[in-house]
Amino acid sequence: MMDSIGQQSLFNIMISLMVLVVVWWCVQSFRFDVFVKDPEGIKAKALMVLTTLALTHLVTGFLLNYLNWSTSLRYLF
Repeated sequence: MMDSIGQQSLFNIMISLMVLVVVWWCVQSFRFDVFVKDPEGIKAKALMVLTTLALTHLVTGFLLNYLNWSTSLRYLF
């Protein structure tokens, strides 16, 4: 039981890190300079990091929920 919880936690961390890399790569192409006054400033960089973290949380939550739901379908019948 404890082994499966540890494995699931490690899997969740790995998925989160992979999604973080993909989201950061995608956010790099977004033009924040249109929306902020000083695109090279610390506030703009913080906005980019917070946006990346928020999108990572949303996408990771969706993927892990979908995986959990799809593996639980075997108990339907």
